[in-house]
Amino acid sequence: MTQIWLVRHGETAWSRTGQHTGRTDLPLLPEGEQLARALKPRLDRPWAAVRSSPLRRAARTAELAGRTPELDDNLMEWDYGPAEGLTTAQMTAATGSSWSVWEAPPLGETLEQVAARAQRVLEGLPRDGDSLLFAHGHLLRILTAVYLRLAPVAAQHLVLKPCGIAVLGHENDQPTLLGWNL
Repeated sequence: MTQIWLVRHGETAWSRTGQHTGRTDLPLLPEGEQLARALKPRLDRPWAAVRSSPLRRAARTAELAGRTPELDDNLMEWDYGPAEGLTTAQMTAATGSSWSVWEAPPLGETLEQVAARAQRVLEGLPRDGDSLLFAHGHLLRILTAVYLRLAPVAAQHLVLKPCGIAVLGHENDQPTLLGWNL
């Protein structure tokens, strides 16, 4: 059975504080680098494809985990536009009402545009052999929803911690979630 393994990048200063980190190219914190190194033995196996977002927090996580990924712009995080660098609480204060990235008016990208990028990633993976993807929290959550044939907004119910691993697979020809935050 072919599997797709998803790895969220290690912790950054903004992931620690809850700031929306889309295209800002932040480095990993020392703790994030340590967690990324700890992934190495868990990911030491043959892969048909290893891909990463080109943003350094994801690519560096792959490197520290002992992988040399192909960079894929489709794995970049959601472009948050005016919400970039702000927390949900700050956006709520700025808009004067309860704010959620999942229900916001279009930001730099719509949820549907991010889902379309996730679909392109899935369509580009080899059908034989397991694949390993290094990327970002919201993008990987949306990719999982798309893979499971759910509405992209269903991703709001999935939280992937820094350096968390998720495994997607199949059972009886149906897409399945085999593991989350492993």
